[in-house]
Amino acid sequence: MNHLISSSILSADFGCLEKDISMVNESASDWIHCDIMDGVFVPNISFGFPVVEYVKKVSAKPLDVHLMIVDPDRYLRRWKETGADILTVQYEACIHLHRTVSEIRILGMKAGVAVNPHTPVSLLNNILPYVDMILIMTVNPGFGGQTFIMECYNKIAELRKMIDDRGLDVLIQVDGGVDTENASRLVRTGVNVLVAGNTIFSSDNPSETIRRLKYPE
Repeated sequence: MNHLISSSILSADFGCLEKDISMVNESASDWIHCDIMDGVFVPNISFGFPVVEYVKKVSAKPLDVHLMIVDPDRYLRRWKETGADILTVQYEACIHLHRTVSEIRILGMKAGVAVNPHTPVSLLNNILPYVDMILIMTVNPGFGGQTFIMECYNKIAELRKMIDDRGLDVLIQVDGGVDTENASRLVRTGVNVLVAGNTIFSSDNPSETIRRLKYPE
């Protein structure tokens, strides 16, 4: 299966962060996923620029940064300077979405748009030609370790059809409740990028878990 793994450091041990990132560097993971939360858009606060700058220094993988914050336009250039390779903003947080994703691309990053579980993917139809990736949240954003919302399979399939029917080169990413049990089905449904955090970092052998996500049986 030709899909990517983005390992989410939200679930890493921040007391041994360099060790955990070194493990990801040496694993089959393709990207490192950074969840940025402001305590306003989502009911949690994660980490900010200093942590991501440090991750950039020790990471051998591209940084996949997901902004779960209000008014993300204020910080687009700052995230570029911090080291983001892919920058994803929330559909629900952007008043002028086309302008936001255009600026992300002008700054030299790949542009992503994320949608919460309750947001229909049909609303993305007009923005699809201007983005590199759509992130479907398969749990309510804010906390790791939640249970996958089964209805999201229909959203993934619908979005896959929308993209393919128009012949667009847009990746589908999913985040939330991804594990070694559902990875294969997610990819078959049309997912290109699997984000996993708790599944990886709470396992006895994180590197092997990444391998199983990358090459599900």
